[in-house]
Amino acid sequence: MNGLLIGRFQPFHLGHLDALHFALSKVDKLWIGLGSSNKTLQKNNPFSAEERKEMILSSIDESMKQRIQIYFIPDLENHIKWIELIDTIVPKFDIVFSNDELTRHLYSKRDVEVLSIPFVKRDILSGTNIRNLIISDQKWEDLVPEGTKIFLYNTSAKQRLKNL
Repeated sequence: MNGLLIGRFQPFHLGHLDALHFALSKVDKLWIGLGSSNKTLQKNNPFSAEERKEMILSSIDESMKQRIQIYFIPDLENHIKWIELIDTIVPKFDIVFSNDELTRHLYSKRDVEVLSIPFVKRDILSGTNIRNLIISDQKWEDLVPEGTKIFLYNTSAKQRLKNL
């Protein structure tokens, strides 16, 4: 059985890693959709789809890499067309992992099971919070996997975030 997990992963953090573990406990293969892949770099989307893919792959072990595929999912203004576009980008899937109400609603009409992802420390494990911590020189390193931490240091993420 295959599943789909869509997220922005701006940046990929420990909550996202837990979501991957949860999803992989339910399916054989997991398609990871990098949402907003067509957006230019901006305050809320400071990392490109390629960079987010790199963060994920550098943060997971080999056994996980063998069970996932990463796809770039552009944003569309029309939600119905967005769901249809996803069908043309990712292979067939049986389960969608999402806590987004609109996504849940749209897929529930398509005979696709939708499972909620248990949130872990949602108040601190959010991309917005982590980006704000980085900008304000506060401790953020323990909120992301090692691969993401190295990526953020190597790409001078703090300076990029301040510039955006």
